[in-house]
Amino acid sequence: MRSRPLSLFTSETHRVLVVAEIGNNHEGDVALAEDLIGRAADAGADAVKFQTFRTEHYVSPRDAERFARLKGFELTGEQFARLAEKARAAGLLFVSTPFDLDSARLLGRIADAIKIASGDNTFYPLIEEVAATRKPLMVSTGLAGLDEIRFAARLIQRVWRDAGVDQELAVLHCVSAYPTPPEEANLGAVAALSRALPEVVIGYSDHTIGTDAAVLAVAAGARVIEKHFTIDTQYSDFRDHQLSADPATFKTMVARIRETESLMGDGVIGTAPCEAPAETALRRSIAAARDLPAGHVVVPDDITWVRPGGGFAPGQERRVLGRRLRAAVARGDQVGPEVLD
Repeated sequence: MRSRPLSLFTSETHRVLVVAEIGNNHEGDVALAEDLIGRAADAGADAVKFQTFRTEHYVSPRDAERFARLKGFELTGEQFARLAEKARAAGLLFVSTPFDLDSARLLGRIADAIKIASGDNTFYPLIEEVAATRKPLMVSTGLAGLDEIRFAARLIQRVWRDAGVDQELAVLHCVSAYPTPPEEANLGAVAALSRALPEVVIGYSDHTIGTDAAVLAVAAGARVIEKHFTIDTQYSDFRDHQLSADPATFKTMVARIRETESLMGDGVIGTAPCEAPAETALRRSIAAARDLPAGHVVVPDDITWVRPGGGFAPGQERRVLGRRLRAAVARGDQVGPEVLD
C-alpha cells in the first residue's frame, strides 16, 4: 500500500495531490466503480473522486433524457460507504462531489474530502452544508469570476471560523466545457488565483483532451490536479469517457507530474547541492595581471580576476590595492594574504 500525502493538499515533500475523477464513469455499476478504484491506485493516483446525488434534487424530470440517465447512475449511501472503504484499503483518499444537501451530509460521514462542482460554486446553501461537515474542501472555479470565487472561499472560511474549525481549502481552476479547447484552458489563471487567494491551495481540474494541460498546470503552480478517469475512453456514448484518461494514460500523466515536481524543486534560491563541488572552480580570485616583484605596491593595473576562486574574491580589491608585496607574484597567481605585508 502506498503512503498518503502528509496533508491532503500540501506536504513536506511538495507532493501534488493527483485525483482520479471517476465521477459517473461507473454508470451505476458498483463492480466497475470498484475496479476503477483499483486501477486508479495502480496508475499512481492519490485520491479517487465520485459524484453523489439524488437525481430528483439534481435535475428536473422535465429534462427526461438526462433525468433517466442520471437515475441509472445513482449509487446508494451504503454503496458509497463500501467504495470509500475500498479506496482507503488501496491507499487512496475518498472524495466525492455532492449535488444535493442530503448527499452532502452523507459525505460528511464517509468522505476524506468533499468537492464543490463548478456549476455549484454559487449554490450557497450547498456550500454552507458542505462546509458544516468540517471536511477538507475543494471548489472548482468554472463559470465564476474572481468576485464569486472569493465569496465562496470566504463563505466556507466563515462557517469554519464560526465553528472553531481550522481546515484545508483548495480552489481548482476549471473551465466548464467538455472537452475544453486547449486555447481556452487558460492555465495562467493558476498563478492569478495564487495571487488573489494566497491563503488557500490552488489546483487545476482538467477537462482538456490529453494530459499536457494537467502537467503544465503543475509547472504553473497547481498543488492539486484532478483528471477524469475511465476504464476505456470508448466505453459508451456517455460524454465523460471521451475526455477522460484511461489507466495507461493516467499512469503516464502521474509520472510526468512527478517529474515536473522534481524539476520545479522547492523554489529556494541559493547554491544547489549539485553545484557545490564546482563552486570554487567557477568563481574568481584576485590575481596578478603581470609579474610583480617583491616590495612592489599594488595598483589597479596590477590586478585581474581569474578562476578558480578560493582567494580574495571580486569586491575585496581594497584588501589588495595599496599593499606592499613581501614576495614576488607571477602573472595569473592569486594575490593573497600570504604575499602581502
